[in-house]
Amino acid sequence: MSMRKKLSVLLASVLVIHFLFVFATAKPFDTVKPMSKPVNVSDTVVADSVNDGDAPVKSQVSVYDLLNLSELGLSRNAFNYAMKGYSFLQASGKLQNDNLISIVDFSLPSSRKRLFIIDLKNNKLVYNTYVAHGRNSGREMASEFSNQPESNKSSLGAYVTGGTYIGKHGYSMRLLGEEKGINDNANSRAIVMHSAAYVSEGAIRMQGFIGRSLGCPALPENLYKPIIEKIKNGSCLYLYSPDKNYAAHSQIIRKVA
Repeated sequence: MSMRKKLSVLLASVLVIHFLFVFATAKPFDTVKPMSKPVNVSDTVVADSVNDGDAPVKSQVSVYDLLNLSELGLSRNAFNYAMKGYSFLQASGKLQNDNLISIVDFSLPSSRKRLFIIDLKNNKLVYNTYVAHGRNSGREMASEFSNQPESNKSSLGAYVTGGTYIGKHGYSMRLLGEEKGINDNANSRAIVMHSAAYVSEGAIRMQGFIGRSLGCPALPENLYKPIIEKIKNGSCLYLYSPDKNYAAHSQIIRKVA
């Protein structure tokens, strides 16, 4: 073989080896990552937050949509009303813990998990569970509300959570109604948050709805302690219903942008 042919063969071999090396070490094309599965929210703490931030979220729509709250049953109106209540209480300096908001959506029947506790700082749904309404507010649905003593009805609107005590229902939490003429008799009516055996899935299986209170937002026995510990002492609790009388008389809803 002539020297020229040997050089040609050698050059071709070098090119082939170089090509194989480049091909072997090249990175594969980026692929589209599959969407993560929706968070399965039950009566337990949701471990993973959607977005860990350093300050309470300012965008109502983004929080509602980020947490897929509509899929869990919380109406957008309930969320928007609750955020107005939260903004009012925060601006008034009444919230010692403004990282949390608790929303009761009475547009849902009591057989649905209609208490939503949201961590606004970390964009996380902390609890979603059952909650009772007053026995004279309705059976499956709460449709009648009152601020009057002995009415045995729930009262709508914005509350500030108070301190805890041991009463006839055991470990309980006081509620301070912040809307005059709407829920400001809560303390004198002894409207508090406590546990109740009738707030259970067993009651739903037997009769189609949970039991009712004398107006208190009573909680399941297996969750009331951690919930009360989480929201006590100065966070916002908001009880919502698409009630026209409330919307017409609530200064918070009428004034807060």
